[in-house]
Amino acid sequence: MKIIGIDPGSTVTGYGVIEKVSSSSLKCITFGVIRLKAGAPLYERLLEITEGLNEVISEYKPDEAAIESVFHAKNVKSAITLGHARGAALVSVASSRIKLYEYSPTEIKNTVTGFGRAEKLQVKKMVKALLSLKATMSSDASDALAIANCHASNNKKMRSTQGTSWRTVVRPS
Repeated sequence: MKIIGIDPGSTVTGYGVIEKVSSSSLKCITFGVIRLKAGAPLYERLLEITEGLNEVISEYKPDEAAIESVFHAKNVKSAITLGHARGAALVSVASSRIKLYEYSPTEIKNTVTGFGRAEKLQVKKMVKALLSLKATMSSDASDALAIANCHASNNKKMRSTQGTSWRTVVRPS
């Protein structure tokens, strides 16, 4: 089973695709970032996120997707902008008809490092160790791989709580 992890951001969106080879073995397929045009209007950056993720999903054909759930932020404007970026990622996943799972930042860090308040550097080191990676990666890409890894570790539990089919929306004429 292939899983895409997504770490949305308003300037950089990270992604990582892993494959769950067995119940205890994960393989990294790809990872990277979608760098958004600095200074571009928000709607253009949101389109870049959607199109970039659509390309990754089309090329690697993940079976499921995982993303960090909404969290509280001190800066309202930043939180709203991040919410828009997250929404663009959600639209990309939904339009691909991939099942989506959400995990809190604490749950992701706890799954990957064993400590829910781990620093970004700790998460990056554990992701590299868990996936036997030697390549250099950005924090955004390592966060995306951590999210995918969290889903792979929690997959059995999550399957029982998620819906199984897409609903068709009927609009009144």
